[in-house]
Amino acid sequence: LDEVTAIPATLVLYESPKRVHRLLGELAHHGGREAALCRELTKRYEEVIRGTLDDVARAIEGRDLKGEIVVLLGRPDAQVQDIDLDAALRAAMDGASLREAVDAVTEATGLKRRQVYQRALALAKDDD
Repeated sequence: LDEVTAIPATLVLYESPKRVHRLLGELAHHGGREAALCRELTKRYEEVIRGTLDDVARAIEGRDLKGEIVVLLGRPDAQVQDIDLDAALRAAMDGASLREAVDAVTEATGLKRRQVYQRALALAKDDD
């Protein structure tokens, strides 16, 4: 799980209903990623539970799940804490348009474009 959860991408895991409780508990120790537990996709009793790994684990706690289970894990957010977004944006905006700076910082950090764009707008407003 250490190697798998270090992958900076959305992950799709197929899991047995008997092991899914344990899997969610173990994954929660590897970071607060967003997750979705999908059960019986495209079938009559389709169910999707979304939230953080802890939220999803709590939602199914004590339930005896049946059927096909797919667990989706969002991109890890651990990188966000190590990045000084303001400094990166200010450096990128020096001599570049707002759009070019946002694109460059989004590419370099892996952060969501909307998050970077909103912060860039706030910085540009403060500078004016």
